[in-house]
Amino acid sequence: MPLTVLYDACVLHPAPLRDLLVRIAATGVVRARWTEQILDECFESILRVRPDLNAEALRRTRELMTEAVPDCLVRGYEDLVGGLKLPDADDRHVLAAAIRAGAEVIVTANLADFPSSVLSTFQIEAKHPDDFVLETIGLAPALVVQVLVEQAGALKRPPRTVEDLLDVLQNAGMARTVAKVRELQGLDRPGDDPP
Repeated sequence: MPLTVLYDACVLHPAPLRDLLVRIAATGVVRARWTEQILDECFESILRVRPDLNAEALRRTRELMTEAVPDCLVRGYEDLVGGLKLPDADDRHVLAAAIRAGAEVIVTANLADFPSSVLSTFQIEAKHPDDFVLETIGLAPALVVQVLVEQAGALKRPPRTVEDLLDVLQNAGMARTVAKVRELQGLDRPGDDPP
């Protein structure tokens, strides 16, 4: 049975990372889940930062994400929210959804908002997307490299090579993942050692 993970809005916000995480989930190597509320947060945040983007195109992106990952939407978690305590009360819905989904991991860049002292009660762990993807590479290295090749091949405006995509992901905080992929592909560069 694949690992069940819940993607937080912050990891779905940057388009290259969102695309990578959804593509990984679509392979079935992990069972990714999210909620309509998480998607609302994500896409409202994107429009705040990039008001020049077309809201209709983002709505279509949202639909395609949900179509790409069968059974991704978590429902019926709302009754758990009130009983949860987190440093930021606005994050309780994320933990509630993870509990309802039976997730073992919350993939988030906001690790401080999900302390292990709280999550361990529910046998849930918070992981940075770099750690999560790196561990996924450990489970299925060829599959994750293929996902990256397909992701780069799908980029048309502008077209990107795998190396271009790796540079973008590195700048998005995925340094350890990028270093591992380069190692697997024999693309090591001097000075690319992960922190």
